[in-house]
Amino acid sequence: MVLSRFWLVIFISAIVFVVFSLFSGDSYTIDHVLNGKKDDPILVSEKFAEELPAFIKDSIKKAPEQTMIINRDTLNADTTYVYKNKTVKIYSGVQKSDGLLPTCKSTLLDLILPLMAYLAFFCGLMELLIISGASGKLAKALSPVFVKVFPSIPKNHPSISYMTLNFAANFLGLDSAATPFGLKAMESLQEINPEKDKASDAQIMFMCLHASGLTLIATSIIGYRAAANASNPADVMLPCIITSFIGTIAAFLIVGIKQRINFKSASLVIVLMVLIAAIVGLLMYVNHLDLIGKNYFTSNLSALILIGIIAFTLIFSFINEKKFTEASTTVFESFVVGANNGVKTGVTIFPYVLGMLVAISLFRNSGLFEIISNWIAFIFSNMGVSKQITDALPVALLRPFSSAGSRGFLIDSMNTFGADSLTARLASIFQCSAESTFYVIAVYFGSVNIKNTRYALGTMLVVDLICVITAIFVATWFF
Repeated sequence: MVLSRFWLVIFISAIVFVVFSLFSGDSYTIDHVLNGKKDDPILVSEKFAEELPAFIKDSIKKAPEQTMIINRDTLNADTTYVYKNKTVKIYSGVQKSDGLLPTCKSTLLDLILPLMAYLAFFCGLMELLIISGASGKLAKALSPVFVKVFPSIPKNHPSISYMTLNFAANFLGLDSAATPFGLKAMESLQEINPEKDKASDAQIMFMCLHASGLTLIATSIIGYRAAANASNPADVMLPCIITSFIGTIAAFLIVGIKQRINFKSASLVIVLMVLIAAIVGLLMYVNHLDLIGKNYFTSNLSALILIGIIAFTLIFSFINEKKFTEASTTVFESFVVGANNGVKTGVTIFPYVLGMLVAISLFRNSGLFEIISNWIAFIFSNMGVSKQITDALPVALLRPFSSAGSRGFLIDSMNTFGADSLTARLASIFQCSAESTFYVIAVYFGSVNIKNTRYALGTMLVVDLICVITAIFVATWFF
């Protein structure tokens, strides 16, 4: 219900603002909101050639066909003049994201189809883990801990193994694997959900822990920084881990208090201490490596573990091939069945993802997001917050809505201020420390047709805010 109302608010407010901007004269055209593509120039006005200043008219080469002139000596570098049929169209600035209609197309081609491929492959592997008995053994081993965090889940339930693989994939920065495992976990939790259209306590806890984004190897962030010629691309790794870890603890505490979980459980305390010790140990190891060693370690660890998971699944399935025979199937046929289920899941979540991303696209291109962002930056600057911090806030503001959009701001901050600036480093931590809340809500709850997400959205937004505040303190402390 909350998500539906929020979706309507951002959609309607964006439409109202677009119409108001057009009739008030603040915008010359709204075509870019519907049909524009990312990085396209935006039409700001059209004039008769005779109305232009002489120095511009002199620079226009009146050819039969459309002619484009950019005079970088006398005009703004981002201003383009296009002459055709006695008039000159003036373009200025570039579009931050695709318009509504291109977003519909790109959602299918660039997001859903690749996601369906990932879902098919990893759901195929999950089917092998289930039939071979590996998921059952993993669930049995982890049940003593999970029943404390998820008291409504029966002991040795299959969802435990799916959630474990999802958390592990997130921890290692394996987004392509985390989503299929997470969707399988939601599907499994839905089987024991007494109210099918309302999120259960277990589903909310899982979603909030997943969205807190605890990550050890920020592979993509390191890659962006390396591409931007950062002196040490991996220097944000420790701040990212600290920020995301605090976010995860905050999510666990907020949801745990709401669900009255026993925090004094010895098994929970032991697991938490082991997790902290493991993180500290890995950080100490990485910290003593030189630049080349850090880059080698961070670029290979996640990939090796993913290869290890695939190899283990196939080898364990081969060893337990008898179980496949008992189920009247083969290892490959089981993989195909699982892959087919993954494709069906992708088709199911497509409308939810499309609806959310189209609303976000309209909200961004309307100009309303930029106004809100500027006002927040203005308020922070008047509170004495450094401009280097306020310049990174657009990444934090857009991150809950769109990973691709916030990534664009991240890359822009590195290009504008330098990869080694506080702004770029803080933007990197913002990008790494949390999930795209609204996208995740739409995908995961949409996959099992849950309409009432209860307090999940509110909790995830609070955790996002905690991560933003933590990131600012951590970045200021380190850099």
